[in-house]
Amino acid sequence: MKISMGAWSFAFGPYAAEPKSLEEIARRLSKAGYDGIELSGFPPHVTPETYASPASRAELKRFLGDLGLGISGYSADLGAISPIIADNHRAYVDHFKQLLELCAAVGSPMIRFDTGTAPGSISDSDYHTAFYRLADVWRECADEARHAGVLMAWEFEPGFIFNKPAEVFELHERVGHPWFQILFDTAHAYMSAVAGARQHGKKQVLEGGVAEFITLLHGSIGAVHVIDSDGTLYMDDTSTHVPLGEGHIPWDFLGPRLLAIPHIEWWCADLCFYPNAWELVDENLRAAKAMEAKARGAV
Repeated sequence: MKISMGAWSFAFGPYAAEPKSLEEIARRLSKAGYDGIELSGFPPHVTPETYASPASRAELKRFLGDLGLGISGYSADLGAISPIIADNHRAYVDHFKQLLELCAAVGSPMIRFDTGTAPGSISDSDYHTAFYRLADVWRECADEARHAGVLMAWEFEPGFIFNKPAEVFELHERVGHPWFQILFDTAHAYMSAVAGARQHGKKQVLEGGVAEFITLLHGSIGAVHVIDSDGTLYMDDTSTHVPLGEGHIPWDFLGPRLLAIPHIEWWCADLCFYPNAWELVDENLRAAKAMEAKARGAV
């Protein structure tokens, strides 16, 4: 398994006031021995504005390659255009196409995105209509992704609507496109399947927790983020991400099930919003490798 780390871990939350530069992050990950990096599409990192020219995109690809870093994916900033609003359909797809061009140019095999809409912001009367409307938008995006050769990976989480296990499954089925897959973040999966955090209507949890969630989504997971959960929300919004082994996820049980997910090449470490993420780069890699080795031994 190749292991990468999300560059946003050093630009959001505690790092927002003084984000680490992409060059700093890449050199740090390379020195630590990571196989790759997952790029952040949020300022000040890899945006269409900061990497506007073909030359700048080619240079980024060369820079990372010279450091021995692959790219596991690209976390897209689509927050300015909600895909839930009917009038935004064309603008959202057009912006998505621009980001796909960027992904293809730098060599990212995957683009990560979310619903971009907070829980509670959609009325009960429009909730199901919004669900179907979103599926239509994403189905069109998935066809564009197919043409670009970039996999779409939807990251569900408590901070955005449609985060119940059943909703995640049903939305994937509703889109119904092979280039549309689920990004399975283990912390978000815990908060969804075990804590039932910020869900619409009646809470849904799974008796088998995160492992049962993996089974439910069999064949639809296209990317994996590996991080622990302490069962809390960060700023009452989204999942708190804590270092591996410091939360409630039973890794000895879950590790082999993560390895069994088909067609997964990368595990991306995600310490988003964690205050000491920079200091834990090396330790996080050791923990991820140890977890993988133990999981392989258990298979």
